[in-house]
Amino acid sequence: MTGKNLITVAEGDGIGPEIMAATLHVLEAAQADIEIQKVEIGEKVYLRGETTGIEKQTWDKIRQSKAFLKAPITTPQGGGFKSLNVTVRTTLGLYANVRPCVAYSPFVETKHPEMDVVIIRENEEDLYVGVEYRHTPEYYQALKIITQPGCEKIIRFAFEYALSHGRKKVTCFTKDNILKITDGQFHKVFEEIGKDYPQIEKEHWIVDIGAAKLADTPGAFDVIVMPNLYGDILSDVAAQIAGSVGMAGSANIGTSGAMFEAIHGSAPRRAGQNVANPSGLLLAAVLMLVHIEQPEKAALIHNAWLKTIEEGIHTYDLYREKTSRQKVGTKEFAEAVSKRLGQNPGTLPTVKYGIAKHVQHSLYQAAALIQKDLVGIDIFIQSKGHVDELAEALKKLPTDSFKLTMISNRGVKVWPQSHPETFCVDCWRCRFFQTEAGRVNHQQITKLLSALAEATFDVTQTQYLFTFDGNPGYTL
Repeated sequence: MTGKNLITVAEGDGIGPEIMAATLHVLEAAQADIEIQKVEIGEKVYLRGETTGIEKQTWDKIRQSKAFLKAPITTPQGGGFKSLNVTVRTTLGLYANVRPCVAYSPFVETKHPEMDVVIIRENEEDLYVGVEYRHTPEYYQALKIITQPGCEKIIRFAFEYALSHGRKKVTCFTKDNILKITDGQFHKVFEEIGKDYPQIEKEHWIVDIGAAKLADTPGAFDVIVMPNLYGDILSDVAAQIAGSVGMAGSANIGTSGAMFEAIHGSAPRRAGQNVANPSGLLLAAVLMLVHIEQPEKAALIHNAWLKTIEEGIHTYDLYREKTSRQKVGTKEFAEAVSKRLGQNPGTLPTVKYGIAKHVQHSLYQAAALIQKDLVGIDIFIQSKGHVDELAEALKKLPTDSFKLTMISNRGVKVWPQSHPETFCVDCWRCRFFQTEAGRVNHQQITKLLSALAEATFDVTQTQYLFTFDGNPGYTL
């Protein structure tokens, strides 16, 4: 150990080793105060039988270092392999994904020359928890997980980021006109936490029209915070309309660790050809240097990169006859950046970084005690029969504690008052409420489930129905 900042580096798969070599070349040329320890993750580790793509001893090395700089990896198809990116983010509590999307007009072609948007994506929840089920031959399910603490942490982070980086507005994207409980909670927390930041402009968009606005008029936005899936999709869209996904780096920040990476994939078809653009990973390394409090080195590299782009020295993905002067490979691009260390761009704004203002990590407050009552149960049943036949059979069950009130299929109410045009599959959600006012007890539910079993109904899933202070905790 040399006393320098220890950085764990993973070269990844596909184009990963090439763009990592280019990035490390520039870091070394800039004399960044870091010590590199390399680890192996990704495809080779998957194929050795490790389903997460990362081995046990690697975790300790990552924890011991100041930051984790990771090139893209390839997840093998099939075989139950889990996303390594998701595994690292959730295991290490890297709850905030920060993706700056900046235009470099006129040197990189874009329809939005003034674009400068930062997308802050919740990094641990939503559909990315990867909890999926198959219930019947026709019916598949994925769980969307949103938690109160998860919402509070990422939304507080977004406002604190805006404050510390001189940003003026924070926008929230959700789909709470449809997902009223999950996305509705995200929106509600945004409005509540926003009150603590009167100096920051706040707004909310439904994600579909918000995405259209982002693609058409990105200058309307400054910082955008959103749940995991929307953030993943729209940060790629934003990077591409700014100029190229190949130029975008990202930071994954937690309370006790950080990972930095390009936002693009491993592009195996481009591997070994010395053509890949290393800019995304290099700019991720710039974010890393700011994070570990080396702002001068970060600015040194960033400005040299801007100078290189400004002089028209471009990799194939950016090369255009009107805006480029020289097409170069991965290695040659890194060498060009290294030669310009100490130079500043002439047209593009010069970058300056101060001492890192680490975003305050919110310590969420546990939800206040409220009255939680069990009031019914949704029971999913596999059946190929008609819904009216199913309803009549369920109403004959020998139980007086519950009443069948509704049957739905793929989220559409089909009993009572079904419509012949509604398409149905072989999995039905059957809702039972207690026949008398008051709470349901577990013994009553056990009797109901026993009655279903004795009648040979094919139950595939159950979901308890709760109210919270009298408000339904389920969709109606």
